Amino acid sequence: MMFQYSKLSGVHVAQVHAASHHGSLYNRSFIESFEETPMLVAVLTYMGYGILTIFGYLRDFLRHWKIERCHIAREKEEQKDFVPLYQDFENFYTRNLYMRIRDNWNRPICSVPGAKVDLMERSSRDYNWTFEYTGRVVHDVINLGSYNYLGFAENTGPCADSAAEVTIKYGVGVASTRQEIGNLDRHEEMEKLVAKFLGVESAMAFGMGFATNSMNIPALAGKGCLILSDELNHASLVLGARLSGSTIRVFKHNNMQSLEKLLREAIVHGQPRTHRPWKKILIVVEGIYSMEGSVVRLPEVIALKKRYRAYLYLDEAHSIGALGSRGRGVVDYFGLDPCDVDVMMGTFTKSFGAAGGYIAGKRELIEYLRSHSHSAVYATSMSPPVVEQIITSMKCIMGEDGTTIGLKRVRQLAENTVYFRKRLREMGFIIYGNMDSPVVPMMLYMPAKIGAFGREMLKRNIGVVVVGFPATPIIESRARFCISAAHTKDMLDRVKNCYKHGRYLSLVKLVLTYDLLQLLYTPHLVQILLRFSFSLQIY
Repeated sequence: MMFQYSKLSGVHVAQVHAASHHGSLYNRSFIESFEETPMLVAVLTYMGYGILTIFGYLRDFLRHWKIERCHIAREKEEQKDFVPLYQDFENFYTRNLYMRIRDNWNRPICSVPGAKVDLMERSSRDYNWTFEYTGRVVHDVINLGSYNYLGFAENTGPCADSAAEVTIKYGVGVASTRQEIGNLDRHEEMEKLVAKFLGVESAMAFGMGFATNSMNIPALAGKGCLILSDELNHASLVLGARLSGSTIRVFKHNNMQSLEKLLREAIVHGQPRTHRPWKKILIVVEGIYSMEGSVVRLPEVIALKKRYRAYLYLDEAHSIGALGSRGRGVVDYFGLDPCDVDVMMGTFTKSFGAAGGYIAGKRELIEYLRSHSHSAVYATSMSPPVVEQIITSMKCIMGEDGTTIGLKRVRQLAENTVYFRKRLREMGFIIYGNMDSPVVPMMLYMPAKIGAFGREMLKRNIGVVVVGFPATPIIESRARFCISAAHTKDMLDRVKNCYKHGRYLSLVKLVLTYDLLQLLYTPHLVQILLRFSFSLQIY
Protein backbone atom coordinates (compact mmCIF):
# COMPACT_ATOMS: atom_id res chain seq x y z
CA MET A 1 0.00 0.00 0.00
CA MET A 2 1.25 3.47 -0.84
CA PHE A 3 -0.11 6.50 0.98
CA GLN A 4 0.52 9.98 -0.41
CA TYR A 5 -0.17 13.56 0.55
CA SER A 6 0.14 16.02 -2.27
CA LYS A 7 -0.22 19.79 -2.40
CA LEU A 8 -1.21 21.25 -5.74
CA SER A 9 -2.07 24.93 -5.98
CA GLY A 10 -2.95 25.06 -2.32
CA VAL A 11 -5.04 21.89 -2.46
CA HIS A 12 -4.24 19.18 0.07
CA VAL A 13 -5.20 15.85 -1.46
CA ALA A 14 -4.89 12.63 0.50
CA GLN A 15 -4.62 9.58 -1.73
CA VAL A 16 -4.32 5.90 -1.00
CA HIS A 17 -3.32 3.74 -3.92
CA ALA A 18 -4.11 0.13 -3.14
CA ALA A 19 -1.38 -2.40 -3.78
CA SER A 20 -2.23 -5.76 -5.32
CA HIS A 21 -0.09 -7.85 -3.02
CA HIS A 22 -1.59 -9.86 -0.16
CA GLY A 23 -2.05 -8.02 3.09
CA SER A 24 -2.93 -4.59 1.67
CA LEU A 25 -5.27 -2.59 3.90
CA TYR A 26 -7.11 -0.96 0.99
CA ASN A 27 -8.71 -2.72 -1.95
CA ARG A 28 -9.65 0.52 -3.74
CA SER A 29 -8.40 4.06 -4.27
CA PHE A 30 -9.17 6.42 -1.41
CA ILE A 31 -9.08 10.08 -2.45
CA GLU A 32 -10.07 13.07 -0.31
CA SER A 33 -9.34 16.75 -0.78
CA PHE A 34 -9.30 19.67 1.67
CA GLU A 35 -8.11 22.89 0.11
CA GLU A 36 -6.52 25.44 2.39
CA THR A 37 -8.34 28.72 2.86
CA PRO A 38 -6.69 31.30 0.58
CA MET A 39 -4.87 33.92 2.63
CA LEU A 40 -6.78 36.87 1.16
CA VAL A 41 -10.10 35.14 1.75
CA ALA A 42 -9.13 34.34 5.36
CA VAL A 43 -8.17 37.98 6.01
CA LEU A 44 -11.40 39.28 4.47
CA THR A 45 -13.43 36.75 6.46
CA TYR A 46 -11.89 37.83 9.75
CA MET A 47 -12.47 41.45 8.76
CA GLY A 48 -16.12 40.65 8.02
CA TYR A 49 -16.65 39.11 11.44
CA GLY A 50 -14.77 42.01 13.01
CA ILE A 51 -17.04 44.57 11.38
CA LEU A 52 -20.13 42.61 12.41
CA THR A 53 -18.84 42.45 15.97
CA ILE A 54 -18.20 46.22 16.10
CA PHE A 55 -21.69 46.97 14.82
CA GLY A 56 -23.04 44.41 17.29
CA TYR A 57 -21.55 46.28 20.22
CA LEU A 58 -22.86 49.54 18.80
CA ARG A 59 -26.37 48.11 18.59
CA ASP A 60 -26.07 46.70 22.11
CA PHE A 61 -25.19 50.21 23.27
CA LEU A 62 -28.32 51.55 21.60
CA ARG A 63 -30.40 48.78 23.14
CA HIS A 64 -28.99 49.52 26.59
CA TRP A 65 -30.22 53.11 26.36
CA LYS A 66 -33.60 52.01 24.93
CA ILE A 67 -32.85 53.64 21.60
CA GLU A 68 -33.24 50.32 19.81
CA ARG A 69 -35.66 47.63 20.88
CA CYS A 70 -34.20 44.29 22.01
CA HIS A 71 -36.32 41.20 21.29
CA ILE A 72 -34.10 38.55 22.82
CA ALA A 73 -34.74 36.89 26.20
CA ARG A 74 -33.13 38.59 29.18
CA GLU A 75 -32.69 37.91 32.86
CA LYS A 76 -35.20 39.73 35.05
CA GLU A 77 -33.84 42.43 37.29
CA GLU A 78 -34.88 40.57 40.43
CA GLN A 79 -32.89 37.51 39.22
CA LYS A 80 -29.58 39.31 38.76
CA ASP A 81 -28.01 37.45 41.70
CA PHE A 82 -29.09 34.03 40.39
CA VAL A 83 -26.94 31.73 38.27
CA PRO A 84 -27.36 33.12 34.72
CA LEU A 85 -29.48 31.10 32.30
CA TYR A 86 -28.02 32.78 29.23
CA GLN A 87 -24.36 33.04 28.33
CA ASP A 88 -23.34 36.56 27.34
CA PHE A 89 -21.35 35.67 24.21
CA GLU A 90 -23.98 33.20 22.98
CA ASN A 91 -26.60 35.93 23.33
CA PHE A 92 -24.35 38.43 21.57
CA TYR A 93 -23.76 36.09 18.63
CA THR A 94 -27.45 35.21 18.36
CA ARG A 95 -28.85 38.72 18.39
CA ASN A 96 -26.18 40.43 16.28
CA LEU A 97 -24.88 37.85 13.78
CA TYR A 98 -27.21 34.86 13.57
CA MET A 99 -30.35 37.01 13.47
CA ARG A 100 -29.17 38.71 10.26
CA ILE A 101 -29.35 35.44 8.31
CA ARG A 102 -31.93 33.55 10.37
CA ASP A 103 -34.27 33.36 7.37
CA ASN A 104 -32.00 30.69 5.86
CA TRP A 105 -32.94 28.16 8.54
CA ASN A 106 -36.10 26.53 9.88
CA ARG A 107 -37.90 27.00 6.59
CA PRO A 108 -41.25 25.17 6.86
CA ILE A 109 -42.05 22.70 4.10
CA CYS A 110 -45.54 21.44 3.27
CA SER A 111 -44.80 18.33 1.22
CA VAL A 112 -42.86 15.10 1.29
CA PRO A 113 -39.11 15.87 1.67
CA GLY A 114 -38.26 14.09 -1.56
CA ALA A 115 -36.19 15.22 -4.52
CA LYS A 116 -38.44 18.29 -4.69
CA VAL A 117 -40.26 20.05 -1.87
CA ASP A 118 -42.87 22.75 -1.45
CA LEU A 119 -41.95 25.63 0.87
CA MET A 120 -44.30 27.89 2.78
CA GLU A 121 -43.25 31.44 2.00
CA ARG A 122 -42.66 33.71 4.97
CA SER A 123 -41.54 37.27 5.52
CA SER A 124 -40.25 39.36 8.39
CA ARG A 125 -40.98 42.96 9.29
CA ASP A 126 -38.52 43.16 12.18
CA TYR A 127 -35.29 41.90 10.62
CA ASN A 128 -35.81 38.16 11.22
CA TRP A 129 -36.85 38.36 14.86
CA THR A 130 -40.31 37.09 13.94
CA PHE A 131 -41.82 35.69 10.75
CA GLU A 132 -45.23 35.89 9.14
CA TYR A 133 -46.62 33.47 6.57
CA THR A 134 -47.66 35.12 3.33
CA GLY A 135 -50.05 32.34 2.34
CA ARG A 136 -48.03 31.58 -0.77
CA VAL A 137 -46.38 28.21 -1.41
CA VAL A 138 -43.14 27.94 -3.38
CA HIS A 139 -43.57 24.76 -5.40
CA ASP A 140 -41.01 22.31 -6.79
CA VAL A 141 -37.92 23.49 -4.96
CA ILE A 142 -35.06 21.10 -5.73
CA ASN A 143 -34.15 19.54 -2.39
CA LEU A 144 -30.39 19.44 -1.84
CA GLY A 145 -30.65 19.68 1.93
CA SER A 146 -32.39 16.52 3.17
CA TYR A 147 -30.53 13.32 4.03
CA ASN A 148 -32.79 11.38 1.67
CA TYR A 149 -29.88 9.48 0.17
CA LEU A 150 -31.79 6.57 -1.38
CA GLY A 151 -35.05 8.41 -1.97
CA PHE A 152 -37.19 6.40 0.46
CA ALA A 153 -38.72 9.55 1.97
CA GLU A 154 -41.85 9.29 -0.16
CA ASN A 155 -45.63 9.05 0.25
CA THR A 156 -46.26 6.57 -2.56
CA GLY A 157 -44.91 3.11 -3.30
CA PRO A 158 -44.51 -0.12 -1.32
CA CYS A 159 -42.97 1.51 1.78
CA ALA A 160 -45.80 4.00 2.20
CA ASP A 161 -48.43 1.35 1.50
CA SER A 162 -46.98 -1.08 4.05
CA ALA A 163 -46.70 1.66 6.69
CA ALA A 164 -50.35 2.59 6.11
CA GLU A 165 -51.48 -1.03 6.53
CA VAL A 166 -49.51 -1.45 9.75
CA THR A 167 -50.95 1.81 11.10
CA ILE A 168 -54.46 0.47 10.63
CA LYS A 169 -53.56 -2.82 12.35
CA TYR A 170 -51.31 -1.63 15.20
CA GLY A 171 -52.04 2.09 15.51
CA VAL A 172 -49.45 4.86 15.71
CA GLY A 173 -48.21 4.66 19.31
CA VAL A 174 -47.24 1.76 21.55
CA ALA A 175 -47.53 3.59 24.89
CA SER A 176 -45.01 1.38 26.65
CA THR A 177 -41.35 0.40 26.74
CA ARG A 178 -39.92 -2.70 25.11
CA GLN A 179 -39.32 -4.33 28.49
CA GLU A 180 -42.93 -3.95 29.59
CA ILE A 181 -45.75 -4.45 27.09
CA GLY A 182 -44.40 -2.52 24.11
CA ASN A 183 -42.43 -5.28 22.39
CA LEU A 184 -44.23 -6.01 19.11
CA ASP A 185 -43.58 -8.81 16.67
CA ARG A 186 -42.62 -6.15 14.11
CA HIS A 187 -39.86 -4.92 16.44
CA GLU A 188 -38.43 -8.45 16.64
CA GLU A 189 -38.57 -8.88 12.87
CA MET A 190 -36.90 -5.50 12.29
CA GLU A 191 -33.98 -6.27 14.59
CA LYS A 192 -33.36 -9.67 13.00
CA LEU A 193 -33.44 -8.01 9.59
CA VAL A 194 -30.97 -5.33 10.67
CA ALA A 195 -28.55 -7.97 11.96
CA LYS A 196 -28.83 -9.87 8.68
CA PHE A 197 -28.38 -6.70 6.67
CA LEU A 198 -25.19 -5.81 8.54
CA GLY A 199 -23.82 -9.34 8.69
CA VAL A 200 -23.59 -9.52 12.49
CA GLU A 201 -25.04 -11.75 15.18
CA SER A 202 -27.60 -9.42 16.71
CA ALA A 203 -29.00 -5.89 16.72
CA MET A 204 -31.38 -3.70 18.68
CA ALA A 205 -33.26 -0.55 17.69
CA PHE A 206 -33.98 2.73 19.43
CA GLY A 207 -36.55 5.42 18.77
CA MET A 208 -34.09 8.31 18.39
CA GLY A 209 -30.78 8.41 16.56
CA PHE A 210 -29.22 11.05 18.83
CA ALA A 211 -30.13 9.04 21.94
CA THR A 212 -28.68 5.89 20.38
CA ASN A 213 -25.24 7.44 20.84
CA SER A 214 -25.73 9.61 23.90
CA MET A 215 -27.47 6.91 25.97
CA ASN A 216 -25.51 3.82 24.91
CA ILE A 217 -21.91 5.02 25.14
CA PRO A 218 -22.34 5.55 28.93
CA ALA A 219 -23.45 1.91 29.16
CA LEU A 220 -20.31 0.75 27.35
CA ALA A 221 -17.66 2.86 29.10
CA GLY A 222 -17.26 4.45 32.49
CA LYS A 223 -14.76 5.54 35.09
CA GLY A 224 -11.34 4.02 34.46
CA CYS A 225 -12.01 3.75 30.72
CA LEU A 226 -10.43 5.80 27.93
CA ILE A 227 -12.36 7.11 24.94
CA LEU A 228 -10.37 8.22 21.88
CA SER A 229 -12.64 10.47 19.84
CA ASP A 230 -12.18 12.06 16.43
CA GLU A 231 -12.15 15.85 16.76
CA LEU A 232 -15.05 16.19 14.31
CA ASN A 233 -17.36 13.60 15.85
CA HIS A 234 -21.05 14.42 16.06
CA ALA A 235 -22.49 16.14 19.14
CA SER A 236 -24.33 12.95 20.14
CA LEU A 237 -21.03 11.07 20.36
CA VAL A 238 -19.42 13.89 22.31
CA LEU A 239 -22.34 14.02 24.75
CA GLY A 240 -22.34 10.25 25.20
CA ALA A 241 -18.61 10.26 25.92
CA ARG A 242 -18.99 13.04 28.49
CA LEU A 243 -21.94 11.36 30.20
CA SER A 244 -19.96 8.13 30.53
CA GLY A 245 -17.50 9.63 32.99
CA SER A 246 -14.61 8.18 31.01
CA THR A 247 -11.38 10.00 30.29
CA ILE A 248 -11.64 11.54 26.82
CA ARG A 249 -8.77 12.28 24.49
CA VAL A 250 -9.25 13.75 21.03
CA PHE A 251 -7.19 12.88 17.95
CA LYS A 252 -6.91 14.92 14.76
CA HIS A 253 -9.56 14.29 12.16
CA ASN A 254 -8.93 11.06 10.26
CA ASN A 255 -5.27 11.24 11.22
CA MET A 256 -3.95 7.77 11.96
CA GLN A 257 -0.60 9.04 13.21
CA SER A 258 -2.39 11.10 15.85
CA LEU A 259 -4.59 8.16 16.85
CA GLU A 260 -1.67 5.75 17.10
CA LYS A 261 0.28 8.21 19.24
CA LEU A 262 -2.61 8.39 21.73
CA LEU A 263 -2.97 4.61 21.73
CA ARG A 264 0.72 4.12 22.37
CA GLU A 265 0.73 6.64 25.20
CA ALA A 266 -2.35 5.04 26.73
CA ILE A 267 -0.71 1.63 26.75
CA VAL A 268 2.63 2.87 28.07
CA HIS A 269 1.46 5.31 30.75
CA GLY A 270 -1.93 3.93 31.74
CA GLN A 271 -4.30 5.97 33.89
CA PRO A 272 -3.21 9.34 35.31
CA ARG A 273 -1.56 9.31 38.76
CA THR A 274 -2.04 5.56 39.42
CA HIS A 275 -0.60 4.41 36.05
CA ARG A 276 -2.86 1.38 36.22
CA PRO A 277 -3.89 -0.10 32.87
CA TRP A 278 -7.09 1.31 31.42
CA LYS A 279 -10.11 -0.89 31.97
CA LYS A 280 -11.11 -0.34 28.37
CA ILE A 281 -9.96 1.78 25.42
CA LEU A 282 -12.77 2.72 23.05
CA ILE A 283 -12.08 4.35 19.66
CA VAL A 284 -15.08 6.37 18.46
CA VAL A 285 -15.36 7.37 14.78
CA GLU A 286 -17.99 8.09 12.15
CA GLY A 287 -18.46 6.51 8.74
CA ILE A 288 -19.13 9.77 6.89
CA TYR A 289 -18.54 13.07 8.64
CA SER A 290 -21.57 15.19 7.92
CA MET A 291 -19.84 18.58 7.84
CA GLU A 292 -16.65 17.58 6.02
CA GLY A 293 -17.92 14.93 3.61
CA SER A 294 -14.94 12.76 4.53
CA VAL A 295 -14.96 8.98 4.97
CA VAL A 296 -13.25 7.31 7.91
CA ARG A 297 -10.01 5.43 7.15
CA LEU A 298 -11.60 2.29 8.49
CA PRO A 299 -8.98 -0.25 7.33
CA GLU A 300 -6.27 1.66 9.20
CA VAL A 301 -8.46 2.21 12.26
CA ILE A 302 -9.19 -1.53 12.47
CA ALA A 303 -5.51 -2.34 12.07
CA LEU A 304 -4.62 -0.01 14.96
CA LYS A 305 -7.47 -1.31 17.06
CA LYS A 306 -6.22 -4.88 16.66
CA ARG A 307 -2.59 -3.94 17.26
CA TYR A 308 -3.31 -2.19 20.55
CA ARG A 309 -6.28 -4.37 21.58
CA ALA A 310 -8.76 -1.53 21.77
CA TYR A 311 -12.48 -1.52 21.00
CA LEU A 312 -14.07 0.25 18.03
CA TYR A 313 -17.36 2.17 18.04
CA LEU A 314 -18.43 3.04 14.47
CA ASP A 315 -21.23 5.56 13.87
CA GLU A 316 -22.70 4.93 10.41
CA ALA A 317 -25.52 7.46 10.59
CA HIS A 318 -24.66 8.94 7.18
CA SER A 319 -22.82 6.03 5.58
CA ILE A 320 -25.30 3.17 6.03
CA GLY A 321 -27.19 2.81 2.77
CA ALA A 322 -25.14 5.56 1.14
CA LEU A 323 -21.82 3.73 0.70
CA GLY A 324 -20.83 0.32 -0.58
CA SER A 325 -21.85 -1.63 -3.66
CA ARG A 326 -24.69 -3.23 -1.65
CA GLY A 327 -25.51 -0.16 0.43
CA ARG A 328 -24.21 -1.79 3.63
CA GLY A 329 -22.15 1.22 4.70
CA VAL A 330 -18.47 1.99 5.09
CA VAL A 331 -17.64 -1.62 6.05
CA ASP A 332 -19.08 -2.76 2.72
CA TYR A 333 -17.36 0.15 0.95
CA PHE A 334 -13.91 -1.11 1.99
CA GLY A 335 -14.82 -4.79 1.73
CA LEU A 336 -14.10 -5.47 5.41
CA ASP A 337 -15.41 -8.03 7.87
CA PRO A 338 -18.24 -6.61 10.03
CA CYS A 339 -16.97 -8.70 12.93
CA ASP A 340 -13.89 -6.47 13.11
CA VAL A 341 -16.09 -3.61 14.33
CA ASP A 342 -17.05 -4.15 17.97
CA VAL A 343 -20.00 -1.75 18.08
CA MET A 344 -21.84 -0.83 14.88
CA MET A 345 -24.20 2.10 15.22
CA GLY A 346 -26.40 3.68 12.59
CA THR A 347 -29.64 5.57 12.08
CA PHE A 348 -32.80 4.93 10.09
CA THR A 349 -33.46 8.64 9.58
CA LYS A 350 -31.48 9.09 6.38
CA SER A 351 -31.14 6.29 3.83
CA PHE A 352 -34.26 4.48 5.07
CA GLY A 353 -36.57 7.48 5.24
CA ALA A 354 -37.72 6.63 8.78
CA ALA A 355 -36.62 7.49 12.32
CA GLY A 356 -34.53 6.02 15.13
CA GLY A 357 -31.21 4.22 15.33
CA TYR A 358 -29.61 0.84 15.99
CA ILE A 359 -26.70 -0.82 17.75
CA ALA A 360 -25.39 -4.06 16.25
CA GLY A 361 -22.62 -6.52 17.00
CA LYS A 362 -22.10 -9.71 18.96
CA ARG A 363 -25.04 -11.28 20.76
CA GLU A 364 -23.43 -10.77 24.17
CA LEU A 365 -23.12 -7.03 23.51
CA ILE A 366 -26.78 -6.64 22.54
CA GLU A 367 -28.04 -8.66 25.49
CA TYR A 368 -25.95 -6.50 27.81
CA LEU A 369 -27.38 -3.28 26.34
CA ARG A 370 -30.97 -4.52 26.61
CA SER A 371 -30.69 -4.40 30.38
CA HIS A 372 -28.12 -1.63 30.90
CA SER A 373 -28.93 1.02 28.27
CA HIS A 374 -31.12 3.88 29.50
CA SER A 375 -32.51 4.26 26.01
CA ALA A 376 -33.61 0.62 25.99
CA VAL A 377 -35.01 0.47 29.51
CA TYR A 378 -36.85 3.78 29.79
CA ALA A 379 -37.70 4.91 26.24
CA THR A 380 -41.03 4.25 24.58
CA SER A 381 -41.01 1.65 21.79
CA MET A 382 -40.68 2.71 18.18
CA SER A 383 -43.90 3.58 16.38
CA PRO A 384 -45.24 0.62 14.30
CA PRO A 385 -45.50 2.51 10.97
CA VAL A 386 -41.91 3.72 11.41
CA VAL A 387 -40.81 0.14 12.05
CA GLU A 388 -42.62 -0.99 8.91
CA GLN A 389 -40.96 1.75 6.85
CA ILE A 390 -37.57 0.45 8.01
CA ILE A 391 -38.43 -3.19 7.26
CA THR A 392 -39.79 -2.48 3.80
CA SER A 393 -37.00 -0.15 2.69
CA MET A 394 -34.30 -2.48 4.04
CA LYS A 395 -35.79 -5.48 2.24
CA CYS A 396 -35.85 -3.37 -0.91
CA ILE A 397 -32.13 -2.61 -0.59
CA MET A 398 -31.37 -6.28 0.09
CA GLY A 399 -33.48 -7.40 -2.85
CA GLU A 400 -35.76 -9.49 -0.65
CA ASP A 401 -38.80 -7.77 -2.13
CA GLY A 402 -38.14 -9.64 -5.39
CA THR A 403 -36.96 -6.53 -7.26
CA THR A 404 -33.70 -4.74 -8.02
CA ILE A 405 -35.08 -1.29 -7.16
CA GLY A 406 -32.96 -0.97 -4.03
CA LEU A 407 -29.72 -1.90 -5.78
CA LYS A 408 -30.50 0.51 -8.62
CA ARG A 409 -30.98 3.31 -6.10
CA VAL A 410 -27.63 2.56 -4.48
CA ARG A 411 -25.94 2.69 -7.88
CA GLN A 412 -27.80 5.84 -8.90
CA LEU A 413 -26.68 7.60 -5.72
CA ALA A 414 -23.05 6.67 -6.41
CA GLU A 415 -23.28 7.96 -9.99
CA ASN A 416 -24.96 11.22 -8.96
CA THR A 417 -22.38 11.79 -6.23
CA VAL A 418 -19.35 11.32 -8.46
CA TYR A 419 -20.79 13.48 -11.22
CA PHE A 420 -21.92 16.29 -8.94
CA ARG A 421 -18.57 16.51 -7.21
CA LYS A 422 -16.69 16.37 -10.48
CA ARG A 423 -18.74 19.16 -12.07
CA LEU A 424 -18.46 21.46 -9.05
CA ARG A 425 -14.71 21.02 -8.93
CA GLU A 426 -14.38 21.62 -12.67
CA MET A 427 -16.33 24.84 -12.29
CA GLY A 428 -13.84 26.13 -9.73
CA PHE A 429 -15.59 25.64 -6.41
CA ILE A 430 -13.63 24.51 -3.38
CA ILE A 431 -15.15 21.16 -2.41
CA TYR A 432 -14.29 19.18 0.72
CA GLY A 433 -14.40 15.47 1.38
CA ASN A 434 -14.20 12.09 -0.26
CA MET A 435 -15.04 11.68 -3.93
CA ASP A 436 -17.66 9.01 -3.08
CA SER A 437 -19.35 10.88 -0.25
CA PRO A 438 -22.93 12.09 -0.99
CA VAL A 439 -22.34 14.89 1.55
CA VAL A 440 -20.79 17.68 -0.52
CA PRO A 441 -19.54 20.77 1.40
CA MET A 442 -18.87 23.79 -0.81
CA MET A 443 -16.85 26.54 0.82
CA LEU A 444 -18.34 30.03 1.18
CA TYR A 445 -15.97 31.45 3.84
CA MET A 446 -17.27 35.00 4.31
CA PRO A 447 -20.18 35.60 6.70
CA ALA A 448 -22.13 37.79 4.31
CA LYS A 449 -22.12 35.05 1.69
CA ILE A 450 -23.75 32.53 4.02
CA GLY A 451 -27.08 34.29 3.88
CA ALA A 452 -26.67 35.59 0.34
CA PHE A 453 -25.98 32.15 -1.09
CA GLY A 454 -28.98 30.53 0.59
CA ARG A 455 -31.31 33.30 -0.55
CA GLU A 456 -30.01 33.38 -4.12
CA MET A 457 -30.33 29.64 -4.45
CA LEU A 458 -33.92 29.73 -3.19
CA LYS A 459 -34.74 32.43 -5.77
CA ARG A 460 -33.69 29.86 -8.35
CA ASN A 461 -35.87 27.16 -6.72
CA ILE A 462 -32.97 25.27 -5.18
CA GLY A 463 -33.05 24.51 -1.48
CA VAL A 464 -29.66 24.17 0.23
CA VAL A 465 -28.26 24.12 3.74
CA VAL A 466 -25.75 26.82 4.66
CA VAL A 467 -23.54 26.44 7.73
CA GLY A 468 -21.33 28.85 9.62
CA PHE A 469 -19.66 29.47 12.96
CA PRO A 470 -19.97 27.97 15.59
CA ALA A 471 -20.92 24.77 13.70
CA THR A 472 -17.77 25.20 11.60
CA PRO A 473 -14.45 27.00 12.14
CA ILE A 474 -14.93 30.75 11.84
CA ILE A 475 -13.18 31.01 8.45
CA GLU A 476 -14.72 27.85 6.95
CA SER A 477 -18.39 28.68 6.42
CA ARG A 478 -19.94 26.49 3.77
CA ALA A 479 -22.97 25.27 1.89
CA ARG A 480 -23.73 21.57 2.27
CA PHE A 481 -25.36 19.63 -0.54
CA CYS A 482 -26.86 16.20 0.14
CA ILE A 483 -27.16 14.14 -3.01
CA SER A 484 -30.00 11.65 -3.45
CA ALA A 485 -30.77 8.75 -5.74
CA ALA A 486 -34.12 10.48 -6.29
CA HIS A 487 -32.39 13.27 -8.21
CA THR A 488 -33.31 11.92 -11.64
CA LYS A 489 -31.87 12.99 -14.96
CA ASP A 490 -35.13 14.48 -16.24
CA MET A 491 -35.51 16.60 -13.12
CA LEU A 492 -31.95 17.76 -12.56
CA ASP A 493 -30.48 17.95 -16.03
CA ARG A 494 -30.50 21.71 -16.61
CA VAL A 495 -27.48 21.76 -18.89
CA LYS A 496 -28.72 19.52 -21.68
CA ASN A 497 -28.77 22.48 -24.08
CA CYS A 498 -25.16 23.29 -23.26
CA TYR A 499 -23.65 19.82 -23.44
CA LYS A 500 -24.04 17.38 -26.23
CA HIS A 501 -25.29 14.35 -24.35
CA GLY A 502 -26.55 15.87 -21.06
CA ARG A 503 -25.67 14.81 -17.56
CA TYR A 504 -27.34 13.82 -14.33
CA LEU A 505 -27.20 17.01 -12.31
CA SER A 506 -27.87 20.62 -13.17
CA LEU A 507 -25.24 23.19 -12.28
CA VAL A 508 -26.01 26.10 -14.57
CA LYS A 509 -27.95 27.87 -11.83
CA LEU A 510 -25.02 27.37 -9.52
CA VAL A 511 -22.77 29.04 -12.08
CA LEU A 512 -24.99 32.11 -12.13
CA THR A 513 -25.05 32.18 -8.34
CA TYR A 514 -21.28 32.02 -7.89
CA ASP A 515 -20.90 34.66 -10.58
CA LEU A 516 -23.22 36.90 -8.58
CA LEU A 517 -21.63 36.13 -5.19
CA GLN A 518 -18.04 35.70 -6.45
CA LEU A 519 -17.57 32.31 -4.83
CA LEU A 520 -14.81 31.14 -7.16
CA TYR A 521 -11.67 31.17 -5.02
CA THR A 522 -9.52 28.94 -7.22
CA PRO A 523 -6.28 30.37 -8.63
CA HIS A 524 -7.25 29.04 -12.05
CA LEU A 525 -10.29 31.33 -12.29
CA VAL A 526 -9.52 32.67 -15.79
CA GLN A 527 -9.14 29.20 -17.33
CA ILE A 528 -12.36 28.01 -15.74
CA LEU A 529 -14.38 31.02 -16.87
CA LEU A 530 -13.12 30.57 -20.42
CA ARG A 531 -14.10 26.91 -20.28
CA PHE A 532 -17.66 27.70 -19.26
CA SER A 533 -18.21 31.02 -21.00
CA PHE A 534 -19.84 29.38 -24.02
CA SER A 535 -22.22 27.42 -21.82
CA LEU A 536 -23.20 30.52 -19.87
CA GLN A 537 -23.92 32.43 -23.09
CA ILE A 538 -26.26 29.66 -24.27
CA TYR A 539 -28.03 29.63 -20.91
